[in-house]
Amino acid sequence: MTRLSRIDIDAPPSAMEAERRAAVRDLLQDNSFALLDDAPPGPYALGLAMREGRIVFALSAGNAPAAEFHLSLGPLRQVIKDYFQICAAHAEAVRHLPPARIEAIDMARRGIHNEGADLLQDRLAGKARMDRDTARRLFTLICAMQR
Repeated sequence: MTRLSRIDIDAPPSAMEAERRAAVRDLLQDNSFALLDDAPPGPYALGLAMREGRIVFALSAGNAPAAEFHLSLGPLRQVIKDYFQICAAHAEAVRHLPPARIEAIDMARRGIHNEGADLLQDRLAGKARMDRDTARRLFTLICAMQR
């Protein structure tokens, strides 16, 4: 499988800017992403943007456009909302709760994060293939673009 070699985000800075930078850094270090069908081989540059309530994935290989996908945010909205709520609960727990309770909240947070990654993989099925870690990091970027 090929990979993403560059990521450009067309969105204003957000409250989750540190998470966005970390997700981009982690994605560029280790990812597995391939376009399906007759797409040119990678590595790919990924441009992410929000347009009219849709997430736009614009991919290029070398200097040539390779593919562009527009995904509705609708199917992701509830998972994104749940993810923000559990992240807020986790941040609060770190300040006030014992380690065992923090661990339980962290497990729930990872579960919701995995749910978002799985949904993203499903939404891109037939267009692109990626491993779960790549999907998790892309889900983080999409969440960061919502704030």
